[in-house]
Amino acid sequence: MPSKTVRSAVVQAGTVLYDTPRTLEKMADLAADVARQGAELALFPEAFVGGYPKGLDFGSCVGSRSQEGRKEFQRYFESAIELDGAGGAQIGKIASECGLTLITGVIERVGGTLYCTAATFSPSGELLGRHRKLVPTAHERLLWGQGDGSTIAAVDTPSGRIGCVICWENYMPLLRMAMYAQGVEIYCAPTVDSRETWLPTMRAIALEGRCFVLSASQFLQRSDCPSDYDPIQGNTPETVLIRGGACIVDPFGNVLVEPQFDCERIACADLDLGLIPMGKFDLDVAGHYARPDVFKFSVDTTSRRAVEFKTEG
Repeated sequence: MPSKTVRSAVVQAGTVLYDTPRTLEKMADLAADVARQGAELALFPEAFVGGYPKGLDFGSCVGSRSQEGRKEFQRYFESAIELDGAGGAQIGKIASECGLTLITGVIERVGGTLYCTAATFSPSGELLGRHRKLVPTAHERLLWGQGDGSTIAAVDTPSGRIGCVICWENYMPLLRMAMYAQGVEIYCAPTVDSRETWLPTMRAIALEGRCFVLSASQFLQRSDCPSDYDPIQGNTPETVLIRGGACIVDPFGNVLVEPQFDCERIACADLDLGLIPMGKFDLDVAGHYARPDVFKFSVDTTSRRAVEFKTEG
């Protein structure tokens, strides 16, 4: 069987913070641009829909929360979407109208809890899978709940087998192993980490997993935020809160899309999936390069609910 080439795009753009309708309009415009460039897959950044409130503390310190911080969280909460509701349907419509496998970070609202989620939509607009961040990092834990093992499944798409690992989850070795064991071909790492160290992390994962790695980060300026937004980084309109760094890496660690740190952009690369078995030839960490007689690893994919209702009969 001839190998398949998948033209893929990473979208480096920022949320219109606290304005989800305008953010979804921006997503539609960007997705249309991706389609015009001939790509069939698009990865948007972490928390693109709902936003990443970089630089805020929500009036919180150990043992204390302010009323102003609670109001700020209320505004953030109201910007989140329900993936099984109108917000998810609108993203699905964007994917369908552009004919894209579309992966995006969203702030997902479930009851009174928010999750940092990566959602994968098919070119027909179907929600194929969602991954909720297992461990929010540092202050994020004040805003987001923890996902469970039921949302770490890789999914089959017309573009290949896709798995999502969000931001610093990529530093969890066992979560990476769970992705490799599911035969992930296109490993998606939506993030807001714009440090110089992020690219070497993505190259290491591509080499380790012998898979393509796509990472999309936001480019967010103070001007993308409301007038009363008060981040620690400063309040001049041109202040950069998240500086980008989107990249694409092949299974041998070669960088197909180099990071840029000064603008919004769409960057495309052609992924030759035939490189994956070539890489597995000498390294398959979930197969012939594993030692199950020495190391044991199990994954609990049970959905963990706080309350379960059971009916007799």
